[in-house]
Amino acid sequence: MRLCRLLPAFLLLLAAGFAQTASIPKPGPGFSIDNIDKTIDPCVDFYQYACGHWLKASEVPADQSIWVSFVELDERNLVTLHDILEKTSANDPGRDAVNQKIGDFYSSCMDEKAADAGGLGPLKPELDRIAAVKDKAGLIVAIARVHLVSNNPLFNFYSASDLHNANQVIAYIDQGGLSLPDRDYYIKEDARMVEMRKHLVEYVTQLFTLAGQSAEQAAASAQTVLRIETALAKASMDRTMRRDPRNRDHKMTREAAASLAPNFYLDRYFAASGTPAFSELNVGNPDFFKQVNGLLDSEPLDNLKTYVSWHLLRGAAPWLSQPFVEANFKMRQALYGQKEIQARWKRCVELTDQDLGEALGQKYVDVTFGAEGKQRMLKMVDALEKSLDEDIQGLPWMTDETKKQAKVKLQAIRNKIGYPDIWRDYSSVAIVRSDLLGNVMRATEFESNRQIAKIGKPLDRKEWGMTPPTVNAYYNSSYNEIVFPAGILQPPFFDKQMDDAVNFGGIGLVIGHELTHGFDDQGRKFDPQGNLRDWWTAEDGKEFEKRASCVADEYSNFVVVDDLKLNGRLTLGENTADNGGARVALMALEHMIADDKTGKAGQKIDGYTPEQRFFLGFGRVWCEQRRPEFARAQVTTNPHSPGRYRVNGVVQNMPEFQKAWGCKAGQPMVSANACRVW
Repeated sequence: MRLCRLLPAFLLLLAAGFAQTASIPKPGPGFSIDNIDKTIDPCVDFYQYACGHWLKASEVPADQSIWVSFVELDERNLVTLHDILEKTSANDPGRDAVNQKIGDFYSSCMDEKAADAGGLGPLKPELDRIAAVKDKAGLIVAIARVHLVSNNPLFNFYSASDLHNANQVIAYIDQGGLSLPDRDYYIKEDARMVEMRKHLVEYVTQLFTLAGQSAEQAAASAQTVLRIETALAKASMDRTMRRDPRNRDHKMTREAAASLAPNFYLDRYFAASGTPAFSELNVGNPDFFKQVNGLLDSEPLDNLKTYVSWHLLRGAAPWLSQPFVEANFKMRQALYGQKEIQARWKRCVELTDQDLGEALGQKYVDVTFGAEGKQRMLKMVDALEKSLDEDIQGLPWMTDETKKQAKVKLQAIRNKIGYPDIWRDYSSVAIVRSDLLGNVMRATEFESNRQIAKIGKPLDRKEWGMTPPTVNAYYNSSYNEIVFPAGILQPPFFDKQMDDAVNFGGIGLVIGHELTHGFDDQGRKFDPQGNLRDWWTAEDGKEFEKRASCVADEYSNFVVVDDLKLNGRLTLGENTADNGGARVALMALEHMIADDKTGKAGQKIDGYTPEQRFFLGFGRVWCEQRRPEFARAQVTTNPHSPGRYRVNGVVQNMPEFQKAWGCKAGQPMVSANACRVW
């Protein structure tokens, strides 16, 4: 069960590597003025000014779809994790339990010969289980099994905090069951979406052929999968609507949910999933279940079995024999444009982090992150929180009543830095050195059961939603917390060798971004305890929406690739957080400069003022190269804007930027109708 995590992370990206041109020196991993292109006027195109030489010296590596600071750092972390796993994978009887788990898991993944020799064999018992189903009531039991050990055909089932009682965990069912990244891939008729559907049909055909079907059977199976998934897509709510948590708020009794869609046999599903007893659950999209209920009635059992078998196949394909691996990569290549598959060691490191992340994370933290790093981060978070409070209290459009409530929420935000206080216990997961797919499925089943067991219990607020090596950060509205794994607390985000201005423009702005998520178009709808509750006055709510619409309209005019523009509503939360985060981070820097008794903090470095270096540090974080295929896919699925607009979209709204760089009215980085929420 690849569980839904509704965490608005700072970035949702595929991992990437690095390549360079021959004629220009390779840019370093951190901040450097060598990245700057001084032939560009910063008031005309600040992104190009800050990143110009970096862009000339960098290109997307053959095995990836994007190159940006997040994935640049992720590549360096992969090397660190690789060193750890190479050592722990030695079959040393003296290894401790954690080293044994991660070492043997990694070893099974690296044993390509065993995977090739096994062919489809490791998956055959699970496929046979589906083939043996006699009726549709029995099919839901087979689907429950696939949910436990693989991905989620037909719909999603998971546990999460109650939207109206955040301290309590309840069951959720929601739309799901698609192979392509979004419902639009099945519904829209533009050339790219039609092409992606053709690629999907080819991929399904290839996997069923490898699984033993004749060419004719496999082609028919592919059409069955496409037809069923198209029906699921049509019944699904689009991403922009789903951004509003109120559109996903449909708590009802278990009996009401079962009556809503009787052909799902939900009682049998819950029993087969091993759920604790519960009486209420949230149905994310009731219309989805109503519509798909008819599909389950009209589709023959054999067609539904084909569809479920497909999802089991596609979940296992990257870890079966080479023909399956190559077919899986060919599909990813069509979607995202990468030229070559990642080296197997990279894929195996990432898989170990995915499935045993808090075991591997213990070893990672030992060699990369100490108490000193945690204290430095906590100090910076404290400075940013004070600045956000000052920003909110100074807003001319917000009434005192709402400001008072906002302060309560801000003070209640929890900060998680580096790694969890309590590590996850994987002792019950059986890891066998010669059984890759078995290890993956057992680790997935362990996590599925762990999540299911939470239903009906109090929320564990100490739990983390990312592993320590992850190069990312997030704000969770249900927990009202910001989380910064150790993986991101390195250059260019945070560099202890750099001046404070650059660090405030890097990790400081990321902190400000995550804090602002608590007050973006989604986060503002949750109270300090994480409950979905409107704590705004009606007047202030209208003022917020007016300012948020300005941001949405502004970003909707940015062209990503060809004539494809951003969806300003889909990216609204991230754009709001970028704009607000930049302001509060700069405010915190200015306070630090003012408090410096030596006067050194306000001095120029390399000819740039602290304020200018703040913006240059911000720009460096978002220097990026994207493949066109990846850029197009991200417009449909990613709530984050491309790097160019994360930078230029922010600075053109900031009088502070225009003052720092001496920009004049009428220049591109000076918006005539600047947007500001926070």
